[in-house]
Amino acid sequence: MYGFSTRLQGNLAEIETQVAAALQQEGFGILTEIDVQATLKKKLDVDRGPYKILGACNPVLANQAISAEPDIGLLLPCNVLLRGEEDGSVVVGFMDPVAVLTLVQHPNVAELANEVRSRLMRVRAALGGELID
Repeated sequence: MYGFSTRLQGNLAEIETQVAAALQQEGFGILTEIDVQATLKKKLDVDRGPYKILGACNPVLANQAISAEPDIGLLLPCNVLLRGEEDGSVVVGFMDPVAVLTLVQHPNVAELANEVRSRLMRVRAALGGELID
C-alpha cells in the first residue's frame, strides 16, 4: 500500500479546512493545492466529482530530509487527497511516506519517513471518520 485514508461526511470545503487545521497541529502547512476537477473541466471538458490534491510539508522534517538526500525533493511534498464520493462522503487519503521514501537508501531518511508517517496517522485519527487502509 502507498497510502491510508479515512471517509468523512460533509462537504469538501469544510473537510479541507479541517484537514488543514489537523495538519497544522502536526507542524505541516499546505504548499500546493491542485483542483483536479476544475483542471479536467477546463482542459478536457470532462465532468468529474470533487478531487483535490494538497501538497503538505513540515519544514523542519523536510529540511532534515533534504540535508540527508538532496534529490529527495523529487518525492516531496506529502500528498493529501480529498475525493468526493457518489454517496456524498469525502475520502481523505494520505501518501504513506514510508512506502514512498523506501526508494531512498539512506538510514536517516528512513527514520524521518517513520516520523512523518506517525504524524500523518495522527492527522487521520484527529479527523475521525471511517478508517480505510
